[in-house]
Amino acid sequence: MTDRTGIFEGNDPFEITRRWMAEAEESELNDPNAIALSTVDADGLPNARMVLLKDVEDDAFVFYTNYGSAKASEIEATGKAAFVMHWKSLRRQIRVRGITEREEGEKADEYYNSRSLKSRLGAWASDQSKPLDSRAKLMSEVAVVTAKKGVNPQRPEFWGGIRIRPVEIEFWADGAFRLHDRFMWSRKGISDTWDVSRLYP
Repeated sequence: MTDRTGIFEGNDPFEITRRWMAEAEESELNDPNAIALSTVDADGLPNARMVLLKDVEDDAFVFYTNYGSAKASEIEATGKAAFVMHWKSLRRQIRVRGITEREEGEKADEYYNSRSLKSRLGAWASDQSKPLDSRAKLMSEVAVVTAKKGVNPQRPEFWGGIRIRPVEIEFWADGAFRLHDRFMWSRKGISDTWDVSRLYP
């Protein structure tokens, strides 16, 4: 597409994403990798929450969570998820919709082991998304886990990555007089080639 130049230039949407994220790291004060992740429950009611995107692979996006959490349970039931990443400093956003799968192998182990000890122990102690009587109860659970697991806890089987393989990626940039620039990358299946189209703002 002849007018897809400047910040939109390129034939690989994942490379464009990495480029935008690198720019955001220079201008966003906090968490330039934050995404608003969307799922739906058994009744079709949407859920959204902020999580941190931890990897942009060659053909997928990966974040990590407790597999017993509401988001992971809803993703497990549907096999689908969506997210939006917005950078106020750049006045840009990326929207993604796709098919999901778990990352429970070496990459999950590597990321888990890169986290601080307290975060690793917290993953063991938190029964994520379940009711909690008090913060004191949570801290008690952390103390118990610390005594049991020591200073080198292994990744829990109930905690790992979720990979989103997109079928749609939209790149959006703010334009004067709300005449924004939007380019939609879409494909029917995750093994198909991308079609790119410009959208009305």
